[in-house]
Amino acid sequence: MENSLVKQLSVFLENREGRLEEVLDILAKHQVNIVALSLADTEDYGMLRMIVSDPETGKKALKEAGITSMLTEVVALRVPHATGSLAKAIHRLVDNQINIEYMYAFANGGDAAAVIKSDHPQKAVSVLQEGGFTVYQAGEAYKANQ
Repeated sequence: MENSLVKQLSVFLENREGRLEEVLDILAKHQVNIVALSLADTEDYGMLRMIVSDPETGKKALKEAGITSMLTEVVALRVPHATGSLAKAIHRLVDNQINIEYMYAFANGGDAAAVIKSDHPQKAVSVLQEGGFTVYQAGEAYKANQ
């Protein structure tokens, strides 16, 4: 059975010109496709979070270039394009005492996906699946527009 947790590639970026471009160029040169990303910044640094086609290769390529990155397990919830779909899933997590640390979304074919970082990712998967929701398997999430 394939893993229902997805590895997210995260990079701390100094808030300086060209740093994001450098990271993206390294991934491109190593044939690592970005499926989804979120970039949050402060005055001093940014946090780039990505779902990529090959998280291990991406991490290794960045390390070889002297850029620190990390892999984090997240849940990629399949969200139908229907009003209230995401709200219902979030209610289910909250009702089961699962804290959501952060979330971002991306379109993936006929559905969308919400990438959820929680304090208990495997429990989040179980709670969602028991409630009739589906999550992307790791291999599915690493490919765009299936």
